[in-house]
Amino acid sequence: MNQTATRNSSFFYGWIIVGISTLALLISNGLSIGGIPVFYKPIQEDLLRLGTVTAQTKDSVTGLGAGLTFLLAGIFSLVVGLLIQKYSLKMLMLIGSVILGGGLAFYSQATAPWQVYLSHSLLGLSLGLVGVMVQTVLIANWFRRKRGLAMGIILTGTSFGGVLIPIVARPLIESYGWRAALLMVSSIVWLILIPAVLFLVKNKPSDVGASFDGDSLNAECELRNADFVEKDNRAKNPKPEYGLTLGEAVKTPAFWILSLCAAAIFYPIFATSQQFILHIQSPRIGATAAQAATAQSLLFVTSVGGKFLFGFLSDKLPTVRVMLICCGVMFLATLILLGFLTANTIFWFLLPFGLGYGGTFVLIQLLAVEFFGLRDIGKILGALTVIETFGGFVGSVITGRLASAAGGDYTTAFYGITMAAGLSLVCVVALNFFAPRTEVKTLNS
Repeated sequence: MNQTATRNSSFFYGWIIVGISTLALLISNGLSIGGIPVFYKPIQEDLLRLGTVTAQTKDSVTGLGAGLTFLLAGIFSLVVGLLIQKYSLKMLMLIGSVILGGGLAFYSQATAPWQVYLSHSLLGLSLGLVGVMVQTVLIANWFRRKRGLAMGIILTGTSFGGVLIPIVARPLIESYGWRAALLMVSSIVWLILIPAVLFLVKNKPSDVGASFDGDSLNAECELRNADFVEKDNRAKNPKPEYGLTLGEAVKTPAFWILSLCAAAIFYPIFATSQQFILHIQSPRIGATAAQAATAQSLLFVTSVGGKFLFGFLSDKLPTVRVMLICCGVMFLATLILLGFLTANTIFWFLLPFGLGYGGTFVLIQLLAVEFFGLRDIGKILGALTVIETFGGFVGSVITGRLASAAGGDYTTAFYGITMAAGLSLVCVVALNFFAPRTEVKTLNS
């Protein structure tokens, strides 16, 4: 590629990176988290027929399996955070994509709970290598002024995967069975994702002779917004890392408040995205399989709107204030779960909850970058990811076990979602008091 032409062109290659990152999250999260719940009920029915689970254990198996994906994604993200400075993001993404495709192929042959657990563990490993944390660092390498917009765009991929996979998979399951359907939808890993990463991903702007946001290398500082002037003056040299190390970050109250907030947020997010589809198909709610698939897709459709809306607002308003709005919306939505959820009120819960969920998903990443800087961002995001995924794991396991104890009724289990959403709101209120002081410290580091 001609570097001079790239530098002088009005087109910025970073937007290609945004497209590939969005695609990577659409496929990886769509197949591992957002879209996989549409397979849960036929998987349960198949394992019941084979006699490897019982009516009393099937929901626990599903809850633990889903939780393992999320927990191990966090643990592996921490490990990958330590590897980012030694290995290229492109190579990590390629390895993650291969593991994702292989894990789904193994899952399609599962006949016992241990195979379900191993399959979910492989999916978790793949997410650590090609998921949100790696994509966040990749976008941070390419953008400064437009980072909020870029992050909002790529994180819609996690939602679009949850929208598209249920729509595509439901008729395939009905026509060919869940095993063949899972193999069919997983083919997009081999045919689309791996070639895109292999041929199009570049690790940083200098690889194509550009600078952050497509700015001229000579005029980079002049084009910065006022909010980033001091940061960018420090970032004009080839080492644009500023902020706190992981060791420094964990000594700040803001790190632990943000961590608790993230764990409390991902409890309701993960339990809802994975087990709400089973909840509404229980006799108490009575939704059909088609209605449940539609509800699953709608959850992720509305989260797309939340990611765009609140990602955009975070470029205009203090990010921590926008986070307060998101958590408030989520908490108010969960009040419907306290005895008011019926087949007619499903969407009254899903619409606001999806908006808030989408916003928080973007803002947690941005808050970490804003509070602690880029000096050790891979390790910091890895640590935060472990904590937030532990919250999602706990939510999934508790929800599954309570549902099993209630004979497949998720009503009481879902009360925990309201409690966790309320805790996240309290944490964000507390975080607001630490935000100004923490941001100043980051800039002065």
